[in-house]
Amino acid sequence: MPEFTTSDGLTLHYTDEGAGTPILCLAGLTRNGTDFDYVAPYLDGARLIRLDYRGRGKSGWAKDWSTYSIPVEARDVLELLDELALDEVAILGTSRGGLIAMALAATVPDKLLGVCLNDIGPEIAESGLEDIRDYLGIPPTAKTYEDAVKVRASLLPGFDDVPEERWREEVEKHYVETEEGLGLNYDPSLRDAIIEAGAQPIPDLWPLFEALTPLPCCLIRGANSNLLTAETAAEMQARNPDMIYAEVPKRGHVPFLDEAEALDALNEWMMLL
Repeated sequence: MPEFTTSDGLTLHYTDEGAGTPILCLAGLTRNGTDFDYVAPYLDGARLIRLDYRGRGKSGWAKDWSTYSIPVEARDVLELLDELALDEVAILGTSRGGLIAMALAATVPDKLLGVCLNDIGPEIAESGLEDIRDYLGIPPTAKTYEDAVKVRASLLPGFDDVPEERWREEVEKHYVETEEGLGLNYDPSLRDAIIEAGAQPIPDLWPLFEALTPLPCCLIRGANSNLLTAETAAEMQARNPDMIYAEVPKRGHVPFLDEAEALDALNEWMMLL
């Protein structure tokens, strides 16, 4: 199992597959590298690297939950690049992963070949944040994968025409089945880190987004997203007119990335890397 040890002694899991342009896939807040299983078969000519953040997936849990932060996770990314002897990488960042990518663009732009943001921007809608706080770090009420499929299909906002098989894949990726019921496959203390971060003044993230301007940039938005509003996406396009943009119908936060609109945008972006 590919893994490396961070400078603060934590063991992180990653995968490294394929050959070609290195694309580092960074998942959402509670998610892991399996999020990119759906899009991976379509990314021809890419070396696909996927990192499980600290406290998520197959990576180790931190003793100090305050290290579940974007600056520390960005440092982990750079240490992974050192581990792989990579000078540059493109980033496909979903939600939290996109925020990490913007932070890296503002601090170490020479490390980036390009950035694709999946349903994230420099302004985050409060309604989406409220939804995250409602579930973050709380074990699911569903006791089995079958129960979780029913809950997910009925409660996840903004998704239409998603087959039950896809929801089954989702719950198997992001919950673990135990004798007591379903459990989280990430450190519940992530909730403490996010609540603490939310108690601080929200920084202006637009300068981080504008740091992407010199790079090949792409934005994919779920048409029904409750985290990235249409107004914020429009402002992002106005500030970066060269940015490739796609809106995926019948998807909320976040698109799976194997939708036709997402794949068209990704292929156009990859041609610029």
